[in-house]
Amino acid sequence: MIIAYTPAATALARTEVPEGGAIPATAVWLDLFNPTHQERQAAERLMGAEIPTREEIASIETSERLYDEPGAIVMTAILPMAARMPDPKLSSVTFVLSAKRLVTVRYGEPQSISHCARRVQTDGTIPRTGPGVLFVMLDIIIDRCADVMEEASESFDRMSLKVFEEGLNSRNSETYRSAIRVQGRIGLQVARMHDVCASLARLLLFLSSRAKRVGLTDEQKDACKTLGRDIHSIKEHADAMDNKLSFLLDATVGLVNLEQNQIIKIFSVLAVVFLPPTLIASIYGMNFELMPELQWVYGYPFSILLMVLSVAVTFLYFRWKKLL
Repeated sequence: MIIAYTPAATALARTEVPEGGAIPATAVWLDLFNPTHQERQAAERLMGAEIPTREEIASIETSERLYDEPGAIVMTAILPMAARMPDPKLSSVTFVLSAKRLVTVRYGEPQSISHCARRVQTDGTIPRTGPGVLFVMLDIIIDRCADVMEEASESFDRMSLKVFEEGLNSRNSETYRSAIRVQGRIGLQVARMHDVCASLARLLLFLSSRAKRVGLTDEQKDACKTLGRDIHSIKEHADAMDNKLSFLLDATVGLVNLEQNQIIKIFSVLAVVFLPPTLIASIYGMNFELMPELQWVYGYPFSILLMVLSVAVTFLYFRWKKLL
């Protein structure tokens, strides 16, 4: 599917190009969503540049993601899809940029593209050129990355409060599993943002080096630097979040170990406390013929009292040593 955005009275107008139909020559932005071979060829004729296939977009080599074409430059970036979900997927989006127009090629539905589409249809101050639309899109993408990191930070703060202040229920193992799952989801979000930031940083560096070729204005060149600094700050935030998550995970696992050690300690102390009466009961259970207490009237109460006293003495000793 091809969606063309053409200049209108106040902003850009959205036009869905039917399959096999002609693409408007005045289109500033062409959004190719799951394009067919014929749609990709039609966009190539308009741009004067080859548009990569889905297999080429999936390539991870930098030389395959950022390169020059005769009529444009081609840049592929990783954008977060549903980044707020527990298991966010990533989508690679390719930008084919010339001084006149922008072509985006995507096979997923990043929210940033939808936000940009709504904005270019309502904001008449956006330059009606390919670079103008691209910088609006990059600004939206980076803002969304910052929002995702902020939400991850808030989730981390809530989990930290639960672990260190409220405490975890030692009698419910599901509490521990839930805490570790939440930390894992936060870590997954942060890891995704690492990939996105690295991809966008390379894209901005490549774009700034081709500023003259795609006709960037001085304001857009400055925007490249500003967006690059924003990406760097988000990445630093993600690095710090990684360290804090590692500490929180270690603390959570440490609490589990402490609870297990406490249980083992209780059993160990009980075993030692009941060791003397067990020894006494074993002695009187040997049934030797020459054992005076067997014929003694008070032998049974005496043995019971002896076992109780041994328990009390052992218990008091552990209390004195502050082991209980």
